[in-house]
Amino acid sequence: MPIQPPPTLIIRPAIIKRVIDLCKKVFTKNTSKNNQTSSHATTLDQPIELSRDQHPVSRQLISQSALKVLYRLNKSGFDAYLVGGGVRDILLGLKPKDFDIATNATPDEIKGLFRNCRLIGRRFRLAHIVFGREIIEVATFRGHHDEQGTQDKKTSKQSEHGMLLRDNIYGSIEEDAQRRDFTINALYYSSKDFKVLDFANGVSDVNNKIIRLIGDPETRYREDPVRMLRAIRFATKLDMQMAPETSKPIKDLSPLMANIPAARMFEEFLKMFISGKAVANYHQLRKYNLFGYFFPAVDQKLPTLNLAQKSEPGGDDLLERFIIQAMTNTDKRINNEQRVTPAFLFAAMLWYPLQNYIKQINLHNQMSPQDAFFAALSEVMPEQQRSIAIPKRFQGVMKDIWILQEKLVRREGKKAFKTFEHPKFRAGYDFLLLRSEIETDNDQLAELAKWWTDFQNVSQDAQLQMVRGIKSAPNSRRRTPRKRRKPAPSTAAK
Repeated sequence: MPIQPPPTLIIRPAIIKRVIDLCKKVFTKNTSKNNQTSSHATTLDQPIELSRDQHPVSRQLISQSALKVLYRLNKSGFDAYLVGGGVRDILLGLKPKDFDIATNATPDEIKGLFRNCRLIGRRFRLAHIVFGREIIEVATFRGHHDEQGTQDKKTSKQSEHGMLLRDNIYGSIEEDAQRRDFTINALYYSSKDFKVLDFANGVSDVNNKIIRLIGDPETRYREDPVRMLRAIRFATKLDMQMAPETSKPIKDLSPLMANIPAARMFEEFLKMFISGKAVANYHQLRKYNLFGYFFPAVDQKLPTLNLAQKSEPGGDDLLERFIIQAMTNTDKRINNEQRVTPAFLFAAMLWYPLQNYIKQINLHNQMSPQDAFFAALSEVMPEQQRSIAIPKRFQGVMKDIWILQEKLVRREGKKAFKTFEHPKFRAGYDFLLLRSEIETDNDQLAELAKWWTDFQNVSQDAQLQMVRGIKSAPNSRRRTPRKRRKPAPSTAAK
């Protein structure tokens, strides 16, 4: 029997077009995915999994509140991980202060599971779950931005400088790891199988004490310029070194900090200067031209830095020594677990700019010391508020500290006892000690500081004797009131 030839395959043009379109779609998708991967070159295709016996992270070291959140999310069918600083600090042998959680549940789904939950944030929505004074922050896995700009502008928006203004794009855990800032923060701990997932060789960088950005550093800094501050803060806090590619762009990109809102700069001030590492952070901020975005009036008067990052002659050396000593004292108090107020450091930072304004006012106007002070205050504070939004509760304490410097000089009669009873006397006295410690050539200031130190350590009778020994200032004597003249008789009454 003869072999029949195969039937002729007829391919219609419509089918060919559909196949071509499908191929284009698939290859475009793969190319986009490859581009995303290349832009995040420090992340791994598959995470390194550390089993329970390969890492020190234990539930005993994790907050019970954080565990409750992890358990409930897992029980409800969601993936949930302890992420970032909590895992990193345990690996370093430190006691974690924050326990952040990442999950594939959306903010609304999280809120539906926890009655004690409140949603915050406009740039990126977060869930804060409140357990008394403890707050557990829960974030939904972040996704990648659509480079072609086809995503809804309600969920994603960037400024002309590349800064993310809105970032509510959700994705997978792999995408979330790529969106994190540093490799040491791309670490995830699961309470289900007790594994640590390392997406960016973060464990290696933890062991080698290296701060390394995930992705292209310039792009990541443009997305959020505060990352430059975070890189410095993590390096000083954890006693690590920044990788060269992470530190290199900071000085050139420092002008991006001008776009950060003053309210956010206040939060960053607390993290940089009220954390026990103020002096170290100050030197790094100066090195990378970032300090001026916190205190522009102070930065203009500081000595310039040479190539070796050392202060050169010129500028106000007294000002720099004063603020460094104030930061040193603050660091000591924090590390000794003593109370501090940001108002004291703000008062120290702006003390000499305030005095310079007072001198300028006195050169051109004949004002009383009190009027000159308030005139200078009205210049200094609004200027500073444009950089850091200092809350009013701290502004009041700053003003009290400054006013007390004048009151501490006036000790005759009952004035010393009234000053001693002032609610902010201790802060004002500490500020006086700081001034006397730096202004070593001012003998009157040293004598005044010693007098108030002795005054606090003697009996009330001895305090009276000390006050009696104070000579009244020439302008402090009471003037006898003038006798009122009798009014002239009214002509209308006649």
